[in-house]
Amino acid sequence: MIQRFIELGEGTSDLYELLAIARSQKERVLRLLALQTKIKDKDVVSLVVVMKPTNPGKFQPLYVCREGILNPHTTPNQRFQLFKDLAVELDKSIIEMEVKPSTVFAEKTLYYQHLIGILRMNRYLPADENPWG
Repeated sequence: MIQRFIELGEGTSDLYELLAIARSQKERVLRLLALQTKIKDKDVVSLVVVMKPTNPGKFQPLYVCREGILNPHTTPNQRFQLFKDLAVELDKSIIEMEVKPSTVFAEKTLYYQHLIGILRMNRYLPADENPWG
């Protein structure tokens, strides 16, 4: 199975696209994630919509607005409230996790591979059925 983060932006106007994707494909939404981190003394979150894998094809997209929304636990904000409203609308809970910031990785690809490993380890994503071929 191929699991890939698809970055829409950092959560300003692209948050509305993230919400639209989830609403237009309600039956495919598997999980909603809020990945919390700190960048330059600023508490931020990445909001993620995890979709069910395609069939056929076994492609599992994870749509993300990366590290551009203030952490609602330190700074309540309307953008995160929109994500919470989506969770209620879809009857999903938001899984919150603390992760390293993307800035500690040399490339965004490595950052996303790191996150996929964490999500698999916590069983929020299925492990690759055959990692060797």
